[in-house]
Parts: sequence; structure tokens; C-alpha cells
Amino acid sequence: MDLIRATIPAYIQSLKETRLGSLRSPAEFFDVHRISRPADMNQATSRISYNTRYFSGNYGLIVAALTVYALLTNLFLIFAVLFLVGGFAAINKWAPEPLQVGDHIVTQKSLYIALFVIGLPMLYIASPISTFFWLVGASAILVLGHAALIEPGVESEYAAVQDQV
Repeated sequence: MDLIRATIPAYIQSLKETRLGSLRSPAEFFDVHRISRPADMNQATSRISYNTRYFSGNYGLIVAALTVYALLTNLFLIFAVLFLVGGFAAINKWAPEPLQVGDHIVTQKSLYIALFVIGLPMLYIASPISTFFWLVGASAILVLGHAALIEPGVESEYAAVQDQV
């Protein structure tokens, strides 16, 4: 547990340096003067290739915001996941040995079976797969649509020259 506590701040720091360090300003990200329809598929592909690298931090924030929205609109999914995770933690913490209740002996195995019998139908009803595919589709439409419609800046012309040096 101490190892996890020690690695979390280092992970957050590296995330801040790599992903959040490449955030572009909202004025640059939402620049309506650079919006134009690509002439052909080759131009759209090159715009997507450049803009996904250039705006990667902004796109990461968009995906994170969509994930939070998807979870907040599907509270039953959060409840089902917390029920399963909390059930596992409770069984491991408070029921490591068999317990006698009246004439019955309750083992860890029977508690896990009860947890699965209740938790898995809850998880199925919460539809995590459709939530995942909604998240993938919404993220792809927003990110690829923005990347294809925004013209790369002047600095994109020098990106190929800088890569060769």
C-alpha cells in the first residue's frame, strides 16, 4: 500500500509534465478564423495527423470531460461498480475465515458467489459496454472533426524541417 502511495504523486507529476504541459490556449484551440473544409482526403489526413499531436493535451481534456459526463449520467453504473469493488474489499477484510450463522457455515466462496449473483446483473443492467462505445464514438467525432477542420498554423510547415535536423 505504501508503494502505491509513493507512486501516485510521481505519476501525477509526470502526467502534468507530459499531457498537461502541451495544453494550448482556448483562444488558439477555438480559433474560428482557422476553420475551413479540407480540399480532399489527403489534406484531411495530414491535418488530423498534425492537429492530434499539436492539440493532444486539449483532446485529452475533452475525452476526460466526456468520461465524467458519461459517468454522471449513468449513476447506476457507478453504483454497480462500487458495489462490486466494495463487496470484494469487505469480504477480504471481514470474512477471511468461515463463519457459522445458526446451522449454516458461510465461507468466503459462498460470499463471493452471492456478490456475483447480485453484482453482475446490476452491472449488466447498468450497460457499461454501451457507455464505453458512446464514449469512443463521441470522442472520435469531436476530436477527429476538430482536427480535420482546423487549419494547421504556420509552424506546421517547419515541423517537417525540425524533425529532419
